[in-house]
Amino acid sequence: MVRIERASAVGRRRWLVLALGHGAQTASCAFLYGIPFLVPSMREAENLTLGEAGAVVAAPSIGLLLTLIAWGAVADRYGERRVMALGLGGSGLLLMVAGLGTHALSTLFGLFLLAGASTASVNASSGRVVMGWFGASERGLAMGIRQTAQPLGVGIAALALPPLAEQAGFRAALLFPAGLALLAALLVGRLVVDPPRPRAAPAAPKPASPYREPTLWRLHGASALLVVPQFAVSAFAPVYLVAVQAWSPLAAGWFLAAVQGLGALGRLAAGYWSDRVASRLRPMRVLAVASAAVMLLVALGDASLPWLAVLALVLAAVVTVSDNGLGFTASAELAGIAWAGRAMGAQNTAQNVAAALTPPLLGLVIGDTRYALAFGLAAAFPVLAVWLTPVRAERR
Repeated sequence: MVRIERASAVGRRRWLVLALGHGAQTASCAFLYGIPFLVPSMREAENLTLGEAGAVVAAPSIGLLLTLIAWGAVADRYGERRVMALGLGGSGLLLMVAGLGTHALSTLFGLFLLAGASTASVNASSGRVVMGWFGASERGLAMGIRQTAQPLGVGIAALALPPLAEQAGFRAALLFPAGLALLAALLVGRLVVDPPRPRAAPAAPKPASPYREPTLWRLHGASALLVVPQFAVSAFAPVYLVAVQAWSPLAAGWFLAAVQGLGALGRLAAGYWSDRVASRLRPMRVLAVASAAVMLLVALGDASLPWLAVLALVLAAVVTVSDNGLGFTASAELAGIAWAGRAMGAQNTAQNVAAALTPPLLGLVIGDTRYALAFGLAAAFPVLAVWLTPVRAERR
């Protein structure tokens, strides 16, 4: 009876921890991906050029990229709860300072840079806490649930920030993501429990780096390649629908918001699938093939059948994001618990670099009208990922 009660308590705790980790990731994403929604009011309030506003918007992502692996190492050593709470709390305070004061452009850039570096703590530590509390038979679904935090955070920011900025100004709108971060930090610090860690023998050597073998390097590379079609769709679908398909900006926005929801369901389905087949990388490789196929379908539709291009964009928006949680989970599992935080930090770093490079480089390919060429080129990257995904290493 005691064992049953203890198992039930552990079961409830892990779902609570997952919910809190999801909330922390949502608050982080509402800031990281919500700042672009404030560009119009920012330019008007601060009298900025588009280039200056773009630099400020890029600052959180730069801070994130510079610190992801370091935060993962800290989580590996000191635990997930403190890392998440401190990082989110620091991010919220920095945004509070940005929202309550009048700052020069360089100061605003620095505050956003530091806030992005601080909130990066959530990426690896929230994934690590999921890995620790969920067994292999449920971990894919749990990580898929966690991965839905990104579209949810973007959706919250899209709904809240523009009207707040219109009513109270750009700086006051920053208090919304600041408040979310501080609230999430308080809940994490109070309620999250770090998963139990296996005790090492006193004389046992430290676990060797998994990066001595090519497996994780290949996995990070494959995941980065799979980001290219994802950001080809997210970056250029809005302008494509308006400029080529003659949709109104409002209709394109509502269409893409609905597709974001479908993408979140795709991540959940992929995680559940990976649990059922006891593999992350076999489904990831299948999704890479599907990603290449749907991108070619988008290119074909643009070249010949406009209705086919729209249908293919819906499929592409779902398929190209569905693998995200699989690569993230596999990174932690292949690295082992001692290196999981660093591995997930490296995984996110590779994906964010690919995400940052995709829009400007594909924009050069598109020019004004060459959408079919760009979408067809994006299909080549998941083809390379099929070859690079280290499925055999997972079997070992």
